[in-house]
Amino acid sequence: MTARTVTVIAALFATMVSLSSCGNTIRGVGQDTANAVDATQDAGRRVERAAR
Repeated sequence: MTARTVTVIAALFATMVSLSSCGNTIRGVGQDTANAVDATQDAGRRVERAAR
């Protein structure tokens, strides 16, 4: 293998790792946001029940 081939393979590997990391982060943020919305709605329901 030439130095250029090794460099191209390393760059492709680094790109793949970066993109998969970004995908995991985006999914994690989405799940965190959904959990925060659920918790807020639950708190609203509890306040409504307490006010009755």
